[in-house]
Amino acid sequence: MKYLDEFSNPDLAATLFDRIRATCTRRWAIMEVCGGQTHSIIRHGIDQLLPDEIEMIHGPGCPVCVTPLEIIDRALAIAAQPDVIFCSFGDMLRVPGSSQDLFRIKGNGGDVRVVYSPLDALKIAKENPDCQVVFFGIGFETTAPANAMTVYQAKRLGIENFSLLVSHVLVPPAIAAIMESATCRVQAFLAAGHVCSVMGTTEYPPLAAKYRVPIVVTGFEPLDILEGIRRTVLQLESGRHEVENAYQRAVSTDGNPAAKAMLTDVFERTDRTWRGIGMIPGSGWRLSAKYAAFDAENRFDVRGIRTNESTLCRSGEVLQGLIKPHECAAFGKECTPRNPLGATMVSSEGACAAYYLYRRLELTPVGGHA
Repeated sequence: MKYLDEFSNPDLAATLFDRIRATCTRRWAIMEVCGGQTHSIIRHGIDQLLPDEIEMIHGPGCPVCVTPLEIIDRALAIAAQPDVIFCSFGDMLRVPGSSQDLFRIKGNGGDVRVVYSPLDALKIAKENPDCQVVFFGIGFETTAPANAMTVYQAKRLGIENFSLLVSHVLVPPAIAAIMESATCRVQAFLAAGHVCSVMGTTEYPPLAAKYRVPIVVTGFEPLDILEGIRRTVLQLESGRHEVENAYQRAVSTDGNPAAKAMLTDVFERTDRTWRGIGMIPGSGWRLSAKYAAFDAENRFDVRGIRTNESTLCRSGEVLQGLIKPHECAAFGKECTPRNPLGATMVSSEGACAAYYLYRRLELTPVGGHA
């Protein structure tokens, strides 16, 4: 299939590794923002094959992982109510709340359904006028346009028994928050290609200039990531801090104008809490006043739900790049994919799940980086 074999060519990968080694003269810490990139890096052993001078820091780019516990508990409270059909993508069903998850709600008789598009949830609402149908809308800028379109269609078609539980977050404010942290070790970023395919790259030059960090937009295949790292190291070694697009087959400067127009119409910026990180000003979206009637948090009056994180789980430090997953004492013991303490273990894009799946279980792996 195009791009799978083409961007996994081992000979080209070896050439890129050689170029990175030839360029690198100092130690550098580079954060990949996207959880999909994290899984690709760990799966293919890219971090272990890079020169010792380069450390890959796994960032908060997993949408399931950064969804705050209180939002999960609000989802559970809504899903448990009678005459509610709660719709979600499958990756949210096993994310633990304070005491249970959506699978447990379903097992106890709640009508929880896995859908493949938010428009599927809208169809369910149309077919079940006596029920309240809620779609759990999480994620970064990538998934937001489809959720915005669904709310737009619900209003246009007059489907009043549909609502959206919103937990959308934005990448640029997160980069700013990471760089302003007193414990920040990040010297450059690999930006998420799918986010930039929607939003473009115009928000990144001010960040690169303000924090003096290179930002290179990359894809998810091994050669995409290696080319992104190569360009990043070239910038670091030469003292530059610019935005480069190494994913031009999918990303343009302006992004997707139609998707951005839909987002502007349906959503407005708001402060958002990120699981394990805390509140980041202006880092999320909520429904605008024009579409406020479709806000599930207001419809079901669950905004008052507040919760506390597990004292054993250190996923917040993982999400900030302060520790690697296996440096958490609970990793692989109290916390496994079957019995996760936090979303970074249960999510298909979580760094903890990647380390567990690809057997990065030791504190000091033989032959390379942790």
